[in-house]
Amino acid sequence: MQFAFDPPPAPSVAIRGSDARFPVRRIFCVGRNYADHVREMGNDPKSEPPVFFTKPADAVVESGSAIPYATQTSNLHHEVELLFAIGKDGAEIAEATARDHVWGYAVGVDLTRRDLQAAAKQAGGPWDASKGFDNSAPIGPLTPASAIGHLSAGTIQLSVNGAIRQNANLSEMIWTVPEIVAALSRTWALKAGDLVFTGTPSGVGPLHRGDAVAAEIAGLSPLRFTIK
Repeated sequence: MQFAFDPPPAPSVAIRGSDARFPVRRIFCVGRNYADHVREMGNDPKSEPPVFFTKPADAVVESGSAIPYATQTSNLHHEVELLFAIGKDGAEIAEATARDHVWGYAVGVDLTRRDLQAAAKQAGGPWDASKGFDNSAPIGPLTPASAIGHLSAGTIQLSVNGAIRQNANLSEMIWTVPEIVAALSRTWALKAGDLVFTGTPSGVGPLHRGDAVAAEIAGLSPLRFTIK
């Protein structure tokens, strides 16, 4: 096949303990998946089914990076999240077999232009500009499920300049990983290479130039980055 110009490199994520990398096809995100964060944002935790949105695959940023402060915002927020990677294709997947499709887990941060998100909500418009911008998906190394098992509990935490801002447990998620896989796969056919952010606990807040961010989930490789 001949292209009009050389295609850009495929986005990918590091794999813990391996020189191989996990190729990224698409990035899905779950909104409103911790009751305390749902209340923090002024909503009722049980009033609606999962809310899904997406980020472009090339929004991925490697741990250890210095990320430019996002344009078109004065209120850039951090949202620490458990991320899982799809390793087996499937559509309309049953909850009972959903874990068979999960290749591994990582720590992710959903960077958000909060002011643009608020404006989109007020206008009833899409969230693309507030969620799917350049460098909006810092992700730590993936740990294969074959090495760690499937996560349903454990500390999830984010600190900025050494001060803890978000601190919760994965067991507090409203929608579990199997429930998320089943719900997503009813709308999209999931493919190997898809990544899924699973939502954030309370404590989201602003980032500023010069901030050092450390995000951790028990049993996974940490994610660290700075804002420049």
